[in-house]
Amino acid sequence: MPLVKVSSFRPHPLLRNGHLQSIVPTLCRRVCAVAYERLRIDTPDGDFLDLDYSRPGSDRIVVVAHGLEGSSQRPYILGMVKAFNQAGWDAVAWNFRGCSGEPNRRLRSYHSGASEDLAAVVDHVISQDRYRSIALVGFSMGGNIVLKYLGELGDRVDPAIGSAVVFSVPCDLESAALQMGRPVNVLYMRRFLSMLHGKIRAKMELFPGQLDDRGYGRMRTFQEFDDRYTAPLCGFENARDYWTRASSRPLLPAIRVPTLLVNARDDPFLAEPCYPCREAADHPYLYLETPPSGGHVGFVAHGGPGAYWVEHRTLEFVGGVWYRRAEVDDRFRWAR
Repeated sequence: MPLVKVSSFRPHPLLRNGHLQSIVPTLCRRVCAVAYERLRIDTPDGDFLDLDYSRPGSDRIVVVAHGLEGSSQRPYILGMVKAFNQAGWDAVAWNFRGCSGEPNRRLRSYHSGASEDLAAVVDHVISQDRYRSIALVGFSMGGNIVLKYLGELGDRVDPAIGSAVVFSVPCDLESAALQMGRPVNVLYMRRFLSMLHGKIRAKMELFPGQLDDRGYGRMRTFQEFDDRYTAPLCGFENARDYWTRASSRPLLPAIRVPTLLVNARDDPFLAEPCYPCREAADHPYLYLETPPSGGHVGFVAHGGPGAYWVEHRTLEFVGGVWYRRAEVDDRFRWAR
C-alpha cells in the first residue's frame, strides 16, 4: 500500500543528471544561522559520541544522522536542523564515532550497521524527560542505521518515536558497495577512500602496532577497505559478512513506526536491491518514494532559494504523522 507512486520532487532544470544532483549541493550549498550546543555522551562500551543540539525550546525533537564521512556540520544536516527549528522543533545532530573532529577512544570506528550508537543517542534524548515526540531522520549510511534500529526494535520501539524519514539509503550494502566499485563512480570512490585513509592514520597514532596502511594506495573498492579494516575492527568475518549483517533491508518488515524512505532512481551510489518495492508494497508503516531524479543526498528542486525539497518533504511527512497522532491523543484524553 505505501508505495508513493508520484513524487512531488521536480529537479532544477539545469540539474537533471544524478551526478550533478549529487555533486552541486556538496560544493555549493551554504547554511547559516544554526547555533549548536555540544554535548558528549558515553557509550556502553566505553567510547563516546558527540551530539550537537539546536534548541529553540520545544517538547518535540528530531534526531538527525549524517552519511559516510559526514558530520553535524554538513550542509544537508544543517539545512534539516534549521528547517525543524523554524517549524518549532528542537534538533540534535549526532556525530558518528570519530566524525566530530576528534578520534574516538576505541580501535573500532563507526560502520553502517551501528544501530547501538543510535540507540544510545535516543536513550539519552528520552532520559531528559522533556520530549513527548521524537522524529528520526537519516541520510545515506545514517538512513541505513535508522532503518536497522527501527527494524531491530519492532514492536518494542519507544512510543515517543513517532516517525522517521530517510534519504538515499544503501539498505542493501553489498549491492551498493559493488555499485560504487563501477568505473563510472571512480571519482567518488577515490574521495571516500582518501577521507577514510585519514581516519586510519589517526588510529595508527593512537594504537601503534595494531593496524597499518601499507599498500593503502592500491585500494580501489569498498570491498578491499571493508575486508581489511571495517570487518576485523568491528567484529565481522569479512566484507560480505559485514554487508549482510549490517544491511537494513531484511529488517524492514519489522518496522512499526511510520517511515518514509526516499531513494532517487538516478542515485549513482545505489543498485536495484536498494529499492525495496516488495517490502513496501504491503507494509502498513513503510512508505517508499522513488523520484526519477535527485541523485545521492541531492534533490535540488526547481524554484527559488530557501529550504531544499528534502526538508519540505520531511516536515510534510513528520508533521502529518504528528498531527494525526496528536488528534488521537486528544480524543483519548477527553474520552477519559
